[in-house]
Amino acid sequence: MDLAWVLFLLALLWPVMLVLSVLILIQDGRPVFYISERMKTPTQGFQLLKFRTMTNVSHDSGVSGGNKAHRITKIGLFLRKYRLDELPQLINILRGDISFVGPRPPLRRYVERFPGLYAEVLKDRPGVTGLATLIYHQTEERLLANCQTAEETEAVYERRCVPTKAKLDVLYAKKRTLCSDQRLTVATVFRRVSPVYRSRKRG
Repeated sequence: MDLAWVLFLLALLWPVMLVLSVLILIQDGRPVFYISERMKTPTQGFQLLKFRTMTNVSHDSGVSGGNKAHRITKIGLFLRKYRLDELPQLINILRGDISFVGPRPPLRRYVERFPGLYAEVLKDRPGVTGLATLIYHQTEERLLANCQTAEETEAVYERRCVPTKAKLDVLYAKKRTLCSDQRLTVATVFRRVSPVYRSRKRG
């Protein structure tokens, strides 16, 4: 199913990806892509692709909070708003690194910090979207946007975001079906979550 969808979407969206690549190149220069190591198993990493949305710095680590907001470019704001920065992850799906639906692939530092938690979460192949992504993404962005230092961002992410998303990912994995994966994919496109999923969150 992943292979069929990714081939269809690449055939449909490659002109969009080409235009976005040229716009980034013209406005912000090289590199066009942001490449970050993520984990697909507790021990195996891979290179996740995104369109670059921030200015370059010599050293960058951890998740993005309010302390990095000043680095987001004008086109980066647009890409992030509509999640177009994630289109290059179609290549990751084609490579077999990730699936369309699954837990978001974590950075190595968090897997090493919470090995027991991610040993459970990464039993499933990571994905572009998932229950935790749909339900918690806006909450996570709001929490991290209020953080003004890298240390504060790390503390909030580890305390408030990691355990909540892990709980949702494990919950979904236990009930996962092919049909539920398709519903989540459609829900991601239309940015709407089924009332059933919302009731699971409250439960």
